[in-house]
Amino acid sequence: MTRNLDVSRDLYATAQRFIAGGVSSDARRTAGVPLYVDRAAGARIWDVDGNVYLDYVLGQGPALLGHCPAPVAEAVAAQVARGIVYSAQHAAEVRVAERVCAMVPSAERVRFNTVGSEAVHAALRLARGYTERSKILKFEGHYHGWLDPVLYSVHPAVDLAGPAAAPVAVPGTAGQQHGHSDDLIICPWNDLEALTRLMDRHAGQIAAVITEPVLCNTGAIEPDPGYLRAVRELCDRHGTLLIFDEIITGFRLAPGGAQEYLGITPDLSIFGKAMAGGMPVSALAGKAAVMDHISAGKVAHAGTFNSQPVGIAAAEATLRILDEQREEVYGTLFARGEALMDGLRAAADKAGVPMLVAGPGPVFQTYFTDARAVRDYRDFAATDRAMMTRLHAALLERGVNMVPRGLWFMSTEHTEADIAATVDAFTDALGTL
Repeated sequence: MTRNLDVSRDLYATAQRFIAGGVSSDARRTAGVPLYVDRAAGARIWDVDGNVYLDYVLGQGPALLGHCPAPVAEAVAAQVARGIVYSAQHAAEVRVAERVCAMVPSAERVRFNTVGSEAVHAALRLARGYTERSKILKFEGHYHGWLDPVLYSVHPAVDLAGPAAAPVAVPGTAGQQHGHSDDLIICPWNDLEALTRLMDRHAGQIAAVITEPVLCNTGAIEPDPGYLRAVRELCDRHGTLLIFDEIITGFRLAPGGAQEYLGITPDLSIFGKAMAGGMPVSALAGKAAVMDHISAGKVAHAGTFNSQPVGIAAAEATLRILDEQREEVYGTLFARGEALMDGLRAAADKAGVPMLVAGPGPVFQTYFTDARAVRDYRDFAATDRAMMTRLHAALLERGVNMVPRGLWFMSTEHTEADIAATVDAFTDALGTL
């Protein structure tokens, strides 16, 4: 298949004159012409040239119910007719907050934001205000937004990142303010010995440990059995808050997020993406004793678009479906995800291509590697990422869209026929690499 991209090329040429880098997010940079979407519905997107794709990017995860689910679209349209922005309270935010607290194990209080980076920033400020400590421990390979204080050691060059057991903080961009790394401790993921050592070394100084409970910004890496429970116990022992960054895993792995899926309850949680079906809504949720430092005015949290009514309308419609139809929704997500994973593994085996397919199911990762497991960032960095970029391009030519680094998101709209078609395209793509 050779796609016609004439309109896309013209748009990109114009975009490069007026948009810095030609795209509006660094995550959309590509070696060739980026994808210009005209419309999306269900499990498919159509580009401006009329090409159609089975979509496993789903807006980087938010379209859990597929693109443009009717109940969400109807709720958004109805709210737009009533008002777009109030900068005042409204009834829907109360209903959504109540539902989040009912669904999520750690949620006793909620504050809304617009994007994930904001909610992370609020969580870290709150942790420091509550504990009166300054240091934050984050894990190598974990991404918590693009703001300066946490944009360290996400995908660093391994030769700059220090020893595997004791990583150093590597800034993610030019222009980061000097000194932010002074209060940041970098730890390898899935290494309990290293975490214990670091927390003992900095005893009484660490406000919070922040983690993706399933690492989805570097592969789709699940915690080792017992690992997060041990992290929880270490945090309790040291008087340190445990923060789960559930921007990706929240509402995707279970109605209560990865914390329900894994059975570990953090002190604070950060949600976004899937909670509003694609509208920009994020949330900070947590235990009342901690969140009430915001309630009391001790820790500042503000924003013109916090609980913006159109986004909240989308969140209310989305969460109602996820909560009230949970068995059907999550049964479908896991079944379809596991079926696609099995099909991709079988195709790679038949082609003699060394590939690992791993992850929970509603989100998973393909890796070009001989390894039997990928447990942390260093393992991920050792996989053939250049080959994954080539696979992404080959799949686009065959009408399949995945996240370029090899991540796949499932929606309730992906059918058995879609999975069969995807495996066929994948098989054909492997033959060209």
